[in-house]
Amino acid sequence: MKGLTRDRTISVALVAPSILLIAVFVYGFIGFTGFSSLTKWDSITPDFTFVGLHNYARLFSTVPTDRFLCDLRNTVTFTVLFLIACIVIGFFLAVLLDRHVKGEGIFRNIFLFPMAISYIVTGVVWRWILSPGNPQSGATGINQLFDFLGLGFLKWGWFTDPTILYIHPESGFGTFLAHIGLRGLASPYIGVSLAMISVVIAATWQMSGYTMAMYLAALRGIPTEMREAARVDGASELQIYRRVIVPMIRPVTLSALIVLGHISLKIFDLVVSMTGPGPAFATDVPAFYMWDTTFRGGNFAQGAAIATLLLLVVALLIIPYLVSTNRKEVR
Repeated sequence: MKGLTRDRTISVALVAPSILLIAVFVYGFIGFTGFSSLTKWDSITPDFTFVGLHNYARLFSTVPTDRFLCDLRNTVTFTVLFLIACIVIGFFLAVLLDRHVKGEGIFRNIFLFPMAISYIVTGVVWRWILSPGNPQSGATGINQLFDFLGLGFLKWGWFTDPTILYIHPESGFGTFLAHIGLRGLASPYIGVSLAMISVVIAATWQMSGYTMAMYLAALRGIPTEMREAARVDGASELQIYRRVIVPMIRPVTLSALIVLGHISLKIFDLVVSMTGPGPAFATDVPAFYMWDTTFRGGNFAQGAAIATLLLLVVALLIIPYLVSTNRKEVR
């Protein structure tokens, strides 16, 4: 009994420093950030005058700025396109490698290599590749390649294009939305920022290999007998993937969506190194706005409000997944 008590004491003593550090530097700072977002701290000098939800209300107001609303639009655009691209490309690459092609190990390493590069490096490289050039210096990057191949009509401004595709209030569809009480959907804050496509391309290049690895492991875990039984029953290869394989790897798809969604919601370093906020905030995101507001503008309370909202959004995505996973493990 004494030995058990001694082992338990040693275990607690070993774990206690980590628990204390996490409590202070993670949850303590989260609490301090939440408190700061409710104050009037808008300069270098701390001002803890309580203002309630005023900083949050300003973020969703068009006065004095509508930047946060543009950021939400860009985040939705990036998240949807990024998730679809990574899932589709990752699954396609996994299917190809699952057929035991010659040189599979080489291809697998090539597809996974971008994960070894930081988002900063990725952003710098893709900024050069997608740089549209200017009339003085001529086309650069991929636009220069289009000129060389005689495909000048494909040249585009890439991340310098401020175009936003949205439903115009006076269009036929906009009138219909207004008629059914959804006038707010016909708004410049609900649309697709074309400049974000450049960021999606760079992020997909880096993370599609990760999705490929997840799907490849799942495909290799499916018994060969199940595929053979489906072929005996007369199923084509397409039907086997649609009716057998895809339903069986659904948990992997969910896991990939959670991980990639978490990355997309708090994307920062790729935007910083590649585009910045872009023209008319065409590539701005909440994390960059939070950094810009806090460390450039000195408005710590407003930055804390943005950080708190980001935490809540990520928690809404992660917590239900963790709860569901824990329940399955208990069962």
